[in-house]
Amino acid sequence: MVHTWIATAAFGLEGVVGSELRRLKMKDVEVTVGGARFSATPDEAFRASLWLRSADRVLLLIKESKALSFEDLFQFVKGVHWEKYIPKDGTFPVTGKCARSQLMSVRDCQSITKKAIVERLRGVYKLDIFPETKESYLIDISIHNDIARLTLDASGDALNKRGYRTLNGDAAMRETLAAALIELSPWKPGMLLYDPCCGTGTLLIEAAMIAAKRAPGLERRFAMEDWRFIDTSAFSSLRDTARAAFDDSPAYLNIAGSDIDPVALKMCKKHIVNAGFSNRILVKEQDLATLKLQEEGGVFILNPPYGERLSDRRACEKLYKEIGLLLKRHPGFSLCVISSHPMLERLIGRRAAKKRRLYNGRLECEFLIFN
Repeated sequence: MVHTWIATAAFGLEGVVGSELRRLKMKDVEVTVGGARFSATPDEAFRASLWLRSADRVLLLIKESKALSFEDLFQFVKGVHWEKYIPKDGTFPVTGKCARSQLMSVRDCQSITKKAIVERLRGVYKLDIFPETKESYLIDISIHNDIARLTLDASGDALNKRGYRTLNGDAAMRETLAAALIELSPWKPGMLLYDPCCGTGTLLIEAAMIAAKRAPGLERRFAMEDWRFIDTSAFSSLRDTARAAFDDSPAYLNIAGSDIDPVALKMCKKHIVNAGFSNRILVKEQDLATLKLQEEGGVFILNPPYGERLSDRRACEKLYKEIGLLLKRHPGFSLCVISSHPMLERLIGRRAAKKRRLYNGRLECEFLIFN
């Protein structure tokens, strides 16, 4: 059966996620605020969950309706046939968010949604108390511009949880953002990609996943695998197909990086092993200021420190000037940098060919591409 699904995305990445869905041959893809909608069977949605690189979550759309009052919300939620989705022993927590609407109390909207679901299920299952001891059916009530939207979270843990990053350095970038930056950059598999501020290795590993056709969700579970109201029998073979597509040969991927911090490099090497890329991503301890590659062309992509603390700003501004000199030493390279620093272009010493406003966590940033 075909359902409507939503692949959620961070601000500025909705179009990237929409492009991914189209490449995955999903139907009726529509880019919206906060993500992209698509039509799919449960098997197709599971395949999307395995392969989406920049999306935060995959949600099953249950119902939408206008809600201007708490009574509207209660009746809207109670009108859903929840018994089709939630078994009598299932766990059904409720999350919520509200924006630009008459109803702006997230806690109240969550409470009313839960109460309405219980009221509906009580009449069907003839229970006064629900044990909620089995698998989870995470329900989200989202109200935006007075439109209430009910969804079931098919992901469980957010999709950035690939499984390889077991150690976190300072200001670690989410895997989904790293994958999106690579998608937005001029790099293509086969070209040299070098991160001179590689930290714990997220950008390098996400690029290697793309080059080696490794599904980012290959080694993790998704909440929808435990749903009883859909047929999950094909999920195992879909994961096997994704595993077979992964080129795990030891060939050099032309992806490398360096960092001045030996502690970060140690974590980076651990993550490379966890991700299945031992001896395929080359990293070394190296000061960016003295870096000189022998290759005549490629792409530098980096997430340098931002200097958010006043005490760090001077050191960061010095680093940004060094990044500009790095590009001068490598005339055949493109340079891609994300930062929240408002003077990044001036410090690098040239105008960016392309700019894109994004968020790294809660920090508003620009992703700049220099040719």
